[in-house]
Amino acid sequence: MTEQTSSTETARRIVVAGGGPAAHRFADAMHARGLDGWQVTVLTEEAHLPYDRVALSKALTDTGVDLTLGAAAMWDHNSVVLKTGERVVKINAAAKTVETAAGNAYPYDELVVATGSDPVRLPIPGAQHAHVYRTLEDVWAINKAIAKLTEKLGRKINAVTIGGGLLGLESAAGTEQLGATPVVINGAPWLMNTQLDEGAGQALGRLIEAKGFEVHGGVFPSQILTDDDGQVTGVLMADERVIPADLVIVAVGVRPRDELFRAAEGEEQLFSLGQRGGVVINDFCATEVPGIWAIGEVANFGGMCLGLVAPANTMAEIVADRLHGGDATFPGFDTATKLKLSGVDVASFGDAFARTEHALEIVYADPARGVYQKIVTTDDAKTLLGGIFVGDASPYMSLRPLLGRELPAEPGAFLSAAGGGEAPETELPDNATLCSCNNVTAGSIRDAINGCGACEGNAPVQELGELKGCTRAGTQCGSCVPMLKKLLETELTKSGVEVSKALCEHIELSRQELFDAIHVLELTSFEEIMAKYGTGAGCDICKPTIANILASQNSAYVLDAGRGTLQDTNDRALANMQKDGTYSVVPRIAGGEITPKKLGVIAAVAEKYGLYTKITGGQRIDMFGARLEQLPEIWKELVDAGFESGQAYGKSLRTVKSCVGSTWCRFGVQDSVAMAIKLELRYRGLRSPHKLKMGVSGCARECAEARGKDVGVIATADGWNLYVGGNGGATPAHAQLLAKDLDDETLIKYIDRYFMYYIRTADRLQRTARWQEELDGGINHVEDVVVKDTLGIAEDLEAAMAKHVDTYVDEWADTLKDPERLRRFRSFVNAPDQKDDSISFVPDERGQMRPATPEEKGKVLIGAAIPVRTSTTDTTENEA
Repeated sequence: MTEQTSSTETARRIVVAGGGPAAHRFADAMHARGLDGWQVTVLTEEAHLPYDRVALSKALTDTGVDLTLGAAAMWDHNSVVLKTGERVVKINAAAKTVETAAGNAYPYDELVVATGSDPVRLPIPGAQHAHVYRTLEDVWAINKAIAKLTEKLGRKINAVTIGGGLLGLESAAGTEQLGATPVVINGAPWLMNTQLDEGAGQALGRLIEAKGFEVHGGVFPSQILTDDDGQVTGVLMADERVIPADLVIVAVGVRPRDELFRAAEGEEQLFSLGQRGGVVINDFCATEVPGIWAIGEVANFGGMCLGLVAPANTMAEIVADRLHGGDATFPGFDTATKLKLSGVDVASFGDAFARTEHALEIVYADPARGVYQKIVTTDDAKTLLGGIFVGDASPYMSLRPLLGRELPAEPGAFLSAAGGGEAPETELPDNATLCSCNNVTAGSIRDAINGCGACEGNAPVQELGELKGCTRAGTQCGSCVPMLKKLLETELTKSGVEVSKALCEHIELSRQELFDAIHVLELTSFEEIMAKYGTGAGCDICKPTIANILASQNSAYVLDAGRGTLQDTNDRALANMQKDGTYSVVPRIAGGEITPKKLGVIAAVAEKYGLYTKITGGQRIDMFGARLEQLPEIWKELVDAGFESGQAYGKSLRTVKSCVGSTWCRFGVQDSVAMAIKLELRYRGLRSPHKLKMGVSGCARECAEARGKDVGVIATADGWNLYVGGNGGATPAHAQLLAKDLDDETLIKYIDRYFMYYIRTADRLQRTARWQEELDGGINHVEDVVVKDTLGIAEDLEAAMAKHVDTYVDEWADTLKDPERLRRFRSFVNAPDQKDDSISFVPDERGQMRPATPEEKGKVLIGAAIPVRTSTTDTTENEA
């Protein structure tokens, strides 16, 4: 056996057994409090960095999604070590070491056990043929099996999920998204019987049956049936019915992985175990053995083990606090649950079953609509004890933080489905928990807003994204974000900070309001707009924003009719300015497809003008080092050869990246190149609040990295899956699935609607990811507008896009036709024909051109001509 020792001999050694969310939160909590004097080693049996198990349903439907928790950089700290593939199999409490299955021993001063739980497997014949739903490997296996069976059987398969609780319904919803017929078997008479009463459970059952789910309740399975080849054929029920099945998933609960605490035969039992498993802990998460702690699902507190993220996070924080000399204690389990299942809202919190003596239940039920809302209070109808919401969970967020407190209005006023309108305004007490996942109180959020101690200079936080990063609120499940945003605006108003949506000091309207006003009144000039809605001469915020809005509503030449002076530097030059004052030239190469002849033109132009060339991340060729006066010359050669502007300089569509798809690739299931070209030629020149990028992958292998784009399209055997809201940049985000298995026409229709809705409603310079995140309802709201047309604006959005497509004209081709427009491209205001000799280039060791050094350029003559200098209102932004 090999003993692993810390490289920091004087540091106290913490070993964490387990690598799930609880273990990650503990390591993060130690990191946040300071690691001086500590060495933390996390041992996980899985091959992955700790990931978000709450979001497993995303990995079920998209095997490429990244669920990694937090910043991977945390594991680069010298005092934090993560070892994957190391399963702890034994605790030697006397020697203060743990042993792993690989034969290694790790000494510790403090041991934190976060081994979580295992899925319960049914003790029935044929159970070995069922899948479980617990890890990334589990959901990947389900995804692969559904695809394989669908192809093999040549039809829609029946995917049966045994278990009607949270995990069971989540897995069933995932199978439905993967194209299977979802069937749910639940032993209890109604769904989610642990969280919902009978009325709510029945309402949920009706709602999901209306979505195409088949539900069997009140009876247990007795056998999983298979044919001679071991292929599942059905589930035999206790009442002798046979439910047809091609694939079976068992999600009937979890069992604490407490084997480390169970004594081997002949050994003394050191740890107390709960009646239903789990190691017993006290209120500061310590076991009976000094120096050994337990957190998460393996920890038994008050006779319970619970598989929810909020208590696991709280336990992790408590242990970190105790190890740093604090006195935090565990308050008990928060059993609140909120989820959206196939578009159906479900929420439960507090004493949902009204078990408190003399509790009152205020209920609104509408069986026809599948809506059930219940508030539980004390017998005087004043103090909130709990609640259940199915079908319409909108009151949950305002009520959840008031648990155990006096309601500010009559309970019935909070039942939105009863026709009472929005819930009454509430002023949350400081000690009310707003974010239960991370145990963040309203007081902590107010402190951050009014002066964040963690920020430089104790600066107040005034932006939602900054507030989330500072407090952690809203960073896990995200359900508290609307309340967080509301609290931010309320506190800023109280402190005298006007919560204004004004575009800038010159225009009081928000960008969305200004866009709508310009659209309705058909305004076409900056002067008209400022006369009606603005004051003064404008600024570097409102000028380019108005220019952008006008360009997105009217495809007229962007620099005409006085609009040239409004634009950012890059837009004025129709090229990206580089740090040395030269410009880059990026011709459009739709879908990345190019002929050898056109490649030769680019090579000849680059050689002629001495330009540095590079393939961009968007499958185009960027040529650097062009002087301002050279741009028309270069573009004339490119336009004559059939190229057009790639608009790498604009807040507009940049590229549509594609793989080679079914044309060449043996894995491709659709022609991704043809679709990419079609999309790029449709949306080229489309001006928007920020740059737009797209990707089209010909199969699920995702070689075009479509999930990292504002709009990503991934081929399936039945059409196209559409993903939206992906961005790179400082805060990368994966695009989210909006619709699946679309034909070409429907795909383009949805993209039209999505882009136009974003252009009309996003803030200035807001990427699609942040816009989507801050929409009330997020991706579900986008689906309502784009797919379901709940606002009734789909036809208008499509018409606006059709107008753009019909009126598109290449900007550089237009520029070259007009001598007056060409006057913009000169290096000196008083000597239009003189070249800017202060900029010169020399070949580097690779044969590429680079800017010359001062010594290489020689002495620069000054005073003969006055350089054109324009204020840059945006950062130089090259294509990535």
